[in-house]
Amino acid sequence: MATDRYQHGLDKMMEYMPKGDSGAASHLKLADDLKDIAPDVTRYMVEFAFGDIYARPGLTKQEQALVTISSLVTLGTEPQLELHIDTGLTVGLSKEQITSAIIHLLPYTGFPRVLNALAIVKKVFAERDADDAPETQAG
Repeated sequence: MATDRYQHGLDKMMEYMPKGDSGAASHLKLADDLKDIAPDVTRYMVEFAFGDIYARPGLTKQEQALVTISSLVTLGTEPQLELHIDTGLTVGLSKEQITSAIIHLLPYTGFPRVLNALAIVKKVFAERDADDAPETQAG
């Protein structure tokens, strides 16, 4: 049974999810993947990360996304970076904003981390562009 805190976090998490099934990594998929081995991690992610931290006032969703992306680039955590680049696009960051933020990290994190991050950016942008392409009908 979901607690009020869990439901609050889940509602907040849904604000960061792409509409429809983009096939991209998502927080819901991550939670589902962990439910058998580490259900408490799912609860922490929903209740603490989204219910407490993402729900705080002071930063817009776009600013939260840029802070998160920057932190993940610095840490070199590529799987989570992929998810959060997609999240950034979902909350309204432009491709240019995401790319520029990552390039801005060069003097702080170095070329290897930035180059790895840009490779992930390229992958996510390509997946998003494919998802946004109009369906062609066979004739």
